[in-house]
Amino acid sequence: MKLDNQGVLVTGGASGLGLATAQRLHKAGAHVVIADLPGSAGESIAAELGERCTFAPADVTSEADVQAALSQFTDVPLRTVVNCAGIAPPKRIIGRNGPHDLDQFRKVVEVNLIGTFNVLRLAADSMRTHELVDGERGVIVMTASIAAFDGQIGQAAYSSSKAGVHGLTLTAARDLAEHAIRVCSVAPGIFETPMLLGLPPAAQKALGAQVPHPSRLGKPEEFAQLVEHIVENPMLNGETIRLDGAIRMPPK
Repeated sequence: MKLDNQGVLVTGGASGLGLATAQRLHKAGAHVVIADLPGSAGESIAAELGERCTFAPADVTSEADVQAALSQFTDVPLRTVVNCAGIAPPKRIIGRNGPHDLDQFRKVVEVNLIGTFNVLRLAADSMRTHELVDGERGVIVMTASIAAFDGQIGQAAYSSSKAGVHGLTLTAARDLAEHAIRVCSVAPGIFETPMLLGLPPAAQKALGAQVPHPSRLGKPEEFAQLVEHIVENPMLNGETIRLDGAIRMPPK
């Protein structure tokens, strides 16, 4: 599916992987709605991108917020959704202060998995009424993680939530095939996100050195490049694609 003059929703679009994706798809000619939390930089980013970009303050776990973001597509049809919103607080199952806090585990799953599904279901319901373009109505890209496969110590909640996204990918693609909507996920490795860029340079270099090739942190623009290709390649469907430079994460 071509992106020019089509509607794109990017959740978590005010920073990191989501921001790079919003910028790239906007450059490709899409009308982009950046959905992120009210306190994010989404409004200023939308203003910077200018024409064909707006900001929708939204919590992905809220049906009302997501519906409000989807309602912004009045001039062009929504054709692509990219789910990048997520959180990753580390915590061991048994720590110094006892067992993993259940509410924290629930919160990670709520945002990363249930929030992703909330956006998926509502966006697909909107897309299914559109006219076919080159045999399809829309594309939904979700963000998993290599933690879904190589979960490290302290990642019980995060790995579980991202494994859920991976597990959702194929069944969602099969469910939505009758509506001509494709679904894929990207499982990024170690990328230059705000969280990692907050580490000391020596720590960043050490992490990058773990990647077989290229031996560096991934760039958000490379994630966005893959998203663009998924949207434009009609045979990519039901697949979780590792984008990790061949790294397999150690226990810690």
